[in-house]
Amino acid sequence: MPLPYPVIALGSLLLGLLAGVLGYPDPYILPWFMILTASTASVYGLPLGLLAALLSTGLLLLFPGFHPMALAILLLSAWLAHAIGESLRKAHRRAKALAKSQRYLAEALEALPQAENRHALLQSLPERLAALGTGGHVGVWVPTGQGFRLLASVPPLELEEVPATGVLGRALREGQPVHVPDVRKEPGYIAAPHLKVLSELALPLWERGEVVAVLNLERPHPFAPEEVEGLVRFAQAVSLELDRLADLEERRLLAGLSERLHSARTLEEAGEKALHLLLQTLGLEAGTLWQAQGGRMKALAHHGVNEPSLLQVLEEGLPYGQGLAWKVYQTSSPLFTARYTEEPGAIPPLKALGWDTLAALPILTPGAPRSRWVLVVGERAKRLWRKAEIELLLMACRTLGLGLERLQEKARHEAVNRLFLEFLEKPPEELYPRVLEEAIRQVPGSETGSLLVWEDGAYRYKAAMGYDLEGLRAVAFLQEDQLLWYGLGPHKARQGEPRILSQEEKPIAEISHQTAPPEVIDTAGKALEIKANLCLPIPYKGEVLAYLNLDSLHDPKAFGQDSLEVARFFAAPLATLLHEVRARKLLEEAALTDPLTGLGNRRAFERFLQEELKRAERYGHPLSLAVLDLRGFKAVNDRLGHAVGDLALIRVAEVMERERRNGDRLFRWGGDEFAAIFPHTPKRGAVAAALRYAKAIQGLCFDGLCLGVNIGVASYPEDGTTQDELLSAADTRMYEAKARGQVMVG
Repeated sequence: MPLPYPVIALGSLLLGLLAGVLGYPDPYILPWFMILTASTASVYGLPLGLLAALLSTGLLLLFPGFHPMALAILLLSAWLAHAIGESLRKAHRRAKALAKSQRYLAEALEALPQAENRHALLQSLPERLAALGTGGHVGVWVPTGQGFRLLASVPPLELEEVPATGVLGRALREGQPVHVPDVRKEPGYIAAPHLKVLSELALPLWERGEVVAVLNLERPHPFAPEEVEGLVRFAQAVSLELDRLADLEERRLLAGLSERLHSARTLEEAGEKALHLLLQTLGLEAGTLWQAQGGRMKALAHHGVNEPSLLQVLEEGLPYGQGLAWKVYQTSSPLFTARYTEEPGAIPPLKALGWDTLAALPILTPGAPRSRWVLVVGERAKRLWRKAEIELLLMACRTLGLGLERLQEKARHEAVNRLFLEFLEKPPEELYPRVLEEAIRQVPGSETGSLLVWEDGAYRYKAAMGYDLEGLRAVAFLQEDQLLWYGLGPHKARQGEPRILSQEEKPIAEISHQTAPPEVIDTAGKALEIKANLCLPIPYKGEVLAYLNLDSLHDPKAFGQDSLEVARFFAAPLATLLHEVRARKLLEEAALTDPLTGLGNRRAFERFLQEELKRAERYGHPLSLAVLDLRGFKAVNDRLGHAVGDLALIRVAEVMERERRNGDRLFRWGGDEFAAIFPHTPKRGAVAAALRYAKAIQGLCFDGLCLGVNIGVASYPEDGTTQDELLSAADTRMYEAKARGQVMVG
């Protein structure tokens, strides 16, 4: 241990006094030899200092009055000078080492702002600090939840992962620097085979309030306190730079995301661009943007997915309740996991491929009780989700939600425009399903639905998706029935105010049974399966033209305020559209209606027969028709005049209308010939109905002249499978009945 300078000065003073006491003839001789000895010892070390003392003693023997104590004085001066020199040399070496260390730290600090991102910054640290770990190693370790993963190291290490023990584990747990002069005494220490390490220093690196990495330095000789202090401050500077880079990364991502969303023209394009940017920024492997559509979660966009098993999942969609996406949909809370394979709701293909790190985040829109979109990103390798990454993803989802909402609103306007264009090209019967299909696509939460249109004094099903339309056609609703189902009263209905009905609040099936036969509405309408319903009246100038019903068969909370807003958006254009449809239909009906009797004309007969024949072929339903020729009409017309003849035709139409069954269609074929079409009716039922018409007509008399009728009946498929075959069969039998003088041949 070097002697303190006061002790050395006091020793020199005592040596001088001692030389004077001994009484050398020349008092300056001994001090000069002392200076020689001390200089040699201080500069060249103790061995040469002792040699100089011995030589000085030999020279002193030449002087008279030599005292043996002079040798002791010279030896003592050599030792004192050596102590002083050694102390100065150690101080110099230490100052030189510290200066070198500070220079390296200063250079490393100057280089910190040059890193483009956090990953590049962390990877560059070992190389920049390599000189401080000479003989050992410098590494950056990233926590993985179960231990540490080596991000970068100088020199390279064979160890890629280590448990969270030893100095690294302490630094992570305690969140502060840990310096161990002798790591061999540290519990849990794992030494690299080719490194001879004595001292270790672990420095936690912080980002947004959490330890995201540990800078670890190991070397054979201990770290000086000044070095430890400098490295601790360096780690603090790195942490500040990590915070700055996190802020910069956040701003860059949000700016880039906004730019890409603004340039996107469709929801799919926006999702694809957003995923590409997010995965690139976070260094993740793959991602999917899911959209909830009824009972399935559909992949709106995906990026980085290449495995056939996963592509099949994306193509088919996720069934209700399966996977993290549905869990996020139901809770509207984000999920982050580094152990996906252990999750109870893990998708089998992902689990089989060993995907561990996943994040599922809701993309919420104002007024939505559920997240209409869910963002899922991840990678196979295990990694902890950093706080900065979580905050970044949450902010990205908010920006993404605004962009998607804007594009969806644009899509709604385009959808309505398409409907108006299609209105010019398609008949109403084809337009009704398109209106319903577009409403289900656009109104959030919709899965199935139906469209009821006011026609012939009742609301009738004109379109249905997810239900049996043919079965529902048998049901018609009076205004009172629809108001009972709607539940908000006639005033709200005339205002077009939509309403939501949830199975959690009211039993939907019970209300349905009050307005329609259970045997029909439970089977064709699946009333027992409906979990939520949104009913939208479509008014026009104080009259409710239609009711649009949108349903969810899985989620009682499928509809929210956002659903109501979109439904209101659709109400006005749909009302205009349906009013135009009705007006056009009235014009078409006028063209298809016999102006005298009000029955359909021959053109209407041919169109309706063609439509019903297609349905019969498709569903295997029976279909019958009848051709009726009046007897005695010529006599009425010739004897009583054309005015009475016209009156006779009107009376025939009226009595036939009174006898008409629900579903039968009546037509004036031309002149004194009439026709009837009986959908879903076999020949026996058609014959019975035709006989009722014949009986009603035979009761008509005008000034003693009574009418009769000859009827021919034909049925699909036994009498023909085409329109011409059925007409020919019925016409032939009508003439045969006339020839035989019979009412009917069928």
